[in-house]
Order: sequence, then C-alpha cells, then structure tokens
Amino acid sequence: MGRDVAAGLGGPLVIWVKRLSVSLAVLLAVGLVLSLVTGTWMVRRSFPTTSGQAELVGLDQDVEVYRDAYGVPTIVAATSADLYRAQGYVHAQDRFWEMDLRRHVTAGRVAELLGADAVDTDRFIRTLGWRRVAEAELDLLEEDTLAMLEAYAEGVNAWVEGRSGSQLSIEHALLRVTGAGGYQPEPWTPADSVAWLKAMAWDLRANLEDELLRARLLDVDLGEGRELDDLFPAFPAQRHPVILPQGGESTTGGFVPATGVQDPDQVAATAAAETRPDQPEDERDELLQSAELLRTPGADAALTAAHEALALAPALLGEGGGDGIGSNSWVLGPDRTTTGAPLLANDPHLGPAQPSLWYQVGLQCEPVGPDCPYELAGFSFSGVPGIVIGHNARIAWGFTNLGADVADLVIERIDADRYLTEDGWEPLDVREETIRVAGGDDVTIEVRSTRHGPLFSDVSGSGEEIAQGRLGAADPDAEDEVEHAVALRWVALDPVGTMDAVPRLMRAEDWPSFRAAASRFEVPSQNLVYADVDGNIGYQAPGRIPVRRSGDGTLPQAGWTGEAGWERFLDFEELPWTLNPDDGYLATANQPVLNPGSDPFLAVDVSLGHRGARIAELLEAREQHGPEDLLALQMDNHNANAATLVPVVTDLDDRDHAGVALVQQVLADWDLQDDADAAGAAAFNATWRHLLEITYHDLLPEWAWPTGGGRWWETVRGLLDEPDSPWWEAPGEPDLQGRDDVLHAAMARAHEEMETTFSDDPADWRWGEMHTLTLTHSPFGESGIAPIERLFNRGPLELGGGSDIVNATGWTAHQGYEVNWVPSMRMIVDLGDLDDSRWINLTGQSGRPFHRHYSDQAEPWRDGQTIPLRFSLEAARENAVDRLTLTAR
Repeated sequence: MGRDVAAGLGGPLVIWVKRLSVSLAVLLAVGLVLSLVTGTWMVRRSFPTTSGQAELVGLDQDVEVYRDAYGVPTIVAATSADLYRAQGYVHAQDRFWEMDLRRHVTAGRVAELLGADAVDTDRFIRTLGWRRVAEAELDLLEEDTLAMLEAYAEGVNAWVEGRSGSQLSIEHALLRVTGAGGYQPEPWTPADSVAWLKAMAWDLRANLEDELLRARLLDVDLGEGRELDDLFPAFPAQRHPVILPQGGESTTGGFVPATGVQDPDQVAATAAAETRPDQPEDERDELLQSAELLRTPGADAALTAAHEALALAPALLGEGGGDGIGSNSWVLGPDRTTTGAPLLANDPHLGPAQPSLWYQVGLQCEPVGPDCPYELAGFSFSGVPGIVIGHNARIAWGFTNLGADVADLVIERIDADRYLTEDGWEPLDVREETIRVAGGDDVTIEVRSTRHGPLFSDVSGSGEEIAQGRLGAADPDAEDEVEHAVALRWVALDPVGTMDAVPRLMRAEDWPSFRAAASRFEVPSQNLVYADVDGNIGYQAPGRIPVRRSGDGTLPQAGWTGEAGWERFLDFEELPWTLNPDDGYLATANQPVLNPGSDPFLAVDVSLGHRGARIAELLEAREQHGPEDLLALQMDNHNANAATLVPVVTDLDDRDHAGVALVQQVLADWDLQDDADAAGAAAFNATWRHLLEITYHDLLPEWAWPTGGGRWWETVRGLLDEPDSPWWEAPGEPDLQGRDDVLHAAMARAHEEMETTFSDDPADWRWGEMHTLTLTHSPFGESGIAPIERLFNRGPLELGGGSDIVNATGWTAHQGYEVNWVPSMRMIVDLGDLDDSRWINLTGQSGRPFHRHYSDQAEPWRDGQTIPLRFSLEAARENAVDRLTLTAR
C-alpha cells in the first residue's frame, strides 16, 4: 500500500525516462562522468548547509538546528512561527525535489515537469480534483493551523529564493531534457501542504479494488461448484482477535467500551451522538439482487474502465487497497512492561521509495510557554509542517490504517449531458481543465460529475470509448443511446479540516485533549494508539465514516434507483475507543476493531488478522516486555500460512519424486520463520506461488490473479479439508486431479525453481536472495538504464519477512518475490524515559543522491537495528555533530 511515485503513476514516468534514455545518458555522461570535477560540483551544489550560519528571511529571532550523526535535526526556536519557518527551510534543504514532485502530482501537474506521458496521470488527479478540495479546506481551518501552514511556506520559500537548476537538486537540473528547461518552482503555499492529505487518503482508501473485483467477477463463469464468495473469505473471528476483543456498546450517548474506563464524562465530549439505523435484513441477498441491475455489457465495460483507471492513479504511499496492506502498532500499560511505564511501538507499512516517505525531526520551543508550547520528536512528511507520528513531553501516539469503507462506486446511466436519477434526468456537472505539457502542446480535458461524484471511469482509454459509444441497446431498461459510467463517492472529496488535528495532537497533554485532537482527524480514517507519562494507554478510531442507505459497500450500486448514497456520517462519539483496558495492552494490525456484527459498522474488507493474531500471541506469551522485546516483535518473521500448509504438504506421498521429497524434508526441518537465510522460507514461498498459479491462473482473468497475501491464505485454508473441491481441478493442468495432485505439482515446480536459482543443495537456498528490495528513486530510478539507476537507486537489500507477516515485507505472487511493501519506519517510545526511545527510517534523512545521509539508515533498518531518538534539548545538544544558526538578517 507498494509502489513509489514513479510506479504509482502507472508507468508514465518510466516510459518517459526510457524515451529519453539517449538524452539522459548523454547528459549524465557529459555532465557527471566525463568530467568528475564538474559532476561532483553539480551533485553537491544542492547539499544543505548544516553548520555555521544561514539567513532565513522572516524570522523573529535566531533559530538553532542541531543535527545528530544521522542528520536528524532538532529545531529550537522561541516562537511557534519561527519553529515552523525553520522546519520548512530544513525540509527544503534535504528534500526539495521530493516536495516539488509531490505537489505537482497532487495538483495533476506532473506533465509540466515530465512531458506528455504523464498526461494520463494528471487527467486522473484533475478528475478527482485533489487540489480543488485542498484549496477549499483552507477556509475551514483554525487560525493557528493556517498560521502554521503559512509560516512553514515562508521557510520553504526562503530556501528556494535565489536558487535554480542544480542549486535546487540534481533532478531539477535534469529537467532540461524533458522540455521543462528553465523551470523555476512557484512559491510554496499552504494548499501544497494540505493537498498531501489527499494522497494519504487515496492510498489508504480501503476496498475500492475489492469492490471492483467483485463486480467484474460477477460476469466471470467460475464453473460449477465455485462461488464468488469463496474468493472473499470472512474474518476468522474464532481464531483471530479484533482490536477490542471485549467490544463495547453503542448507546444514544455514544460508544461505551466494555473494559477499562467507561464513564463518558472522563473523556472529552466532542460532538452529539446519533443512533445508527438498523441494518436491513437479508442484506447479502439484497446486494446481489441490486448487482443484477448492473449485469449489462455497458455497465461491465464501465467497471472495466474504472478498474483500468486505478492503474493511472499515483500511489505515493504504496499500493493502497492491496491484499495484506497495513501497519502495526501496539501499546503496553505499566503493569505489562519491565520499565514500569507505558511502551508504544509503531511501524507503518507503506510502499518503499528513495528517499523514504518519512522525515525524522525534533521540534523544541525555548522557552516552552503559551506562545510556543511545543516539545516534540517524531516522524514528519516533507512538505507538511509538524509531526504526524511521535511524542511530546507528556504523550505518545501511533497510527495504523483503520480500513473503514469510505468510498463507493456508483454506476450511472448517461445520456449526452445528463444522467438518470430516481426522479428523472439531471444535468451533469461539467468543467474543462487545461494540462500544460513540457515540450508539447497543452491538453484540454473535460471532467464530468454526478451527485455521487466524478466519473472516474472517463479517465481510462476504454472509459473514453464508453463515453463516446451508445450502449442503450445492450441494456433493456435503458433509453435509447444511453451510456454507462462509474462515479466515485469518496469522503476525501468533501472539504474537511483534518489538518487541524496536526497541531492539536502535538499540543495534547492527556487523554481528553488527545481525543479532542483525534476528533478532527476525519480523512483518512486511522487507528490511533495512545500512551502518556501518567501510565495511561488508550485507543481511538477517528474518521469520517458513512452510513449507507443500502448495502455494505462491497459491490457497486446503480445510481438511478435512489438506493445508492449515504444517509449521514458516524458521529465521533459513536466511534470505538478504550482507555486502560483490563488486558493491559492494545494491538492494532488493520484487523477489525470490533467483532463481526457489532455496532458501529465500519467495513467488510479488512485485514483478516494474521499479523494481529501473531502480535497478540507474543504479547500474551509473557507478563512483561521491555523495549528490546518490542523491537524483536517488530522483526518477527513467523509465517502463519506455512503453519497451516506445511503439515499438509509434508504428509503427502512424495510419489518417488526426489525433488518433492527434498522440499518436504526442508519444510519439515524449518522453524516457519521467513528469515533471509532460511532454506525453508525459500522452498515454502516458491511452493505457495506455484500452488496459486496452478489453482487459479486458468480459472481467473489476469486482473484477478492471486496476490498471495492474507485473503488468499484464508481462501486456500478453506479448501484444504475439501480435497475434491472443484477449485482443485486446475483446468489448465488436465493431468492434475484434486488437492494432492496440485500440492505435489507445486512442490515439484518449487524444487525446479530452487535448483535453477541456487542448486540442488538446500544449504544454498536463501529466501533473502529471492526476496530483495531495491530502494527506487522517482522518476529516474526506473529508467531501465543501469548507469542512471545506479546514480539514484540503492540496494538491493536481502530481506526476511513477507506479506501478512509481522515483519511485513510484502510481495505479489503473480509478479515475483521482489519486495513492494515495507515497514516504512520503526519506532519504540519509552514513556518512562523519553530519551531512551528508539527509531529507524527506511533510507535516510536526505533526498539528495550521494549525500552521506541518503541511505545511511537502510542497512540498520534491514538488520532490525535502531538509532537513539534524542528528545530532550539537553540530549539533542549533547549528541549534535552539526549546529546551524538560522538568522533573520
């Protein structure tokens, strides 16, 4: 939930770089290789000044920036405005290319930098209107939030002022070959920062892919004895714990947890609660009946177009909505720790990129007071002021994705410039937008919307064909010459004040103020874990979560019946929370918050709980844990899928196949840990990949092939006790009949792969050699030209772990074993001694190739190591290796 920006743009940047391969090669050869002196100067020209003095116009007073041995800054200022000005300046020092590219992506303006092949991506973003929504949100923000954004923008612009080309970055210098020669960045604005929240929300949007898969698979003949629901197993509540196992009660006053603090008066009241309407009976039957309205060639083509459109969307955090995505966080109360104080752990799982998504920073006021209340350390986003995950002097907090279903697809009937509703035809909302193209002509696009949202199926090529075609004859209930299109109803397209939550979280001092801050975190919906220095631990689910008129969000609905749409949004007081639960700990890993059937209803498509179950198992294994225990838990490589399958495959007759017998022996001797040096992990994951290919590739269209994560673990698990199930028939393999044949063939092919990749000696088999991570730069790191890629990329790193394993280094079965999803950072906060906390980033602080902090945390991250999180001003000064004074003169 992984691709970096380039991959997330659906390939346009990759295509662009390959088209320009000759120009780039010449440029780099002449500019960087043939002249070593000139090349070194060009690369280093944008390196930051980290010691001595530098001018920052607009400061009220001098600001100190202390950097530790990993380049992590602690910024010390006397006023809040100066603190944010300095943060903007420091972010730009280290990451301006990343910031500039991101804001072009979120505004739908990538083609201005990279040319015609980025137009499709820009068309997608313009259709959704991320930038328009961000600009509208500025009017909703509190004064102190706007002041924060404006001060931050002043700091960014102060750094950019007077710089151009390679002074900005080596990447900016290379834009001359895209047709964007002479490009000069526009001033940074508050909307540039707010728009990043739209990217966060999109990549953490939950189940759009599953909704489209279900809808398109309705028209796929799976064969007798095979049902669509077999491919979407329910959460195994009897085996896997939810986040709040004891649950709670939905009352007219809001949600009341079953354990711990239960009196609503002990928490901040943030809004009036409303009672959730009763759910309709026989909901699944109604959903399927509703889906029958969509089973026409026109609707199916529109769904296909919508599915293709998703491939054009940028995935700045990773492949949002994919199988097995998510994050881990847990918090232990003082009775469950060896330190006698709460411990909080967090490792968000996102798409890998070079540089990492995160930027570590300390923000300190000196003195601390009403005009400058901040004492913070944590992870920020370059381009956004403040800290997103971290701690202050009183509380710590962490995030994982809640997975609430906050987006729906609606099939619309369109006739020229109008669309059908239950009350008749209504005019489409139509606007034109112009996309500027580097080295080419401007492109004008038409964006069409209905009451449900933009027609994002228009974005893909087949979507345009649908818009131009007339499919009324294919739909017996439609009027003549009617077309179909897919509208997107998504909470993030409604302006809200989520940015207000950032300074509120940073200022929170206790549970009530933390919860009040969380009430503003409307998009994207997250699981928030909490701990404080007084020994309290808690959980809160915030978010703007819809209550539907009908259905459960798992299938698109017809837009002309009046049944599609949302009645209201859950009130904050209705959302689940708990404070000091009886178990003494809380663990979130994207599993459901409450047991199935509980109120409030949040989603159907969530993680099926394999990571959550393993985390709970290890936390329950001993009464108390220390910080090192929690780090070891973050690196746990136990493969729960193997725990299910290995006993079955090793019990099979090897049928005198020496390769199968060898694989069975290796698996029998394996400890079920997907360690990088494990032969068993290599053999098992190869067996798993071949099993999925044999079983499903000939039954399902390519767009529905198994990804291999937790959903597929449960799908196959449900078939193991049915050896003659039609799902084991493998129509592309007529010699294979039943479960045992398929499993035997999978092991035989896994052995062939091991022999080809390594040798016939299991001592040579290594999971990490198959399961590698290349830290890839956007966009130059995917050029396909080795010299260019070596300049910008780092790795490959051999990794342990895997999809839906606690050490969540994800891979996609039908693509190979390469890592595309990672713990993007790791953090352990000790509320008893904040200076004893630990953290690690995926790459390094710098976004500038060849800088010493470009990737200096990557190998420690790979090895499960951490670096000190220096919180106090005394510790930051004592451990500083660089000191920069920012002055106003």
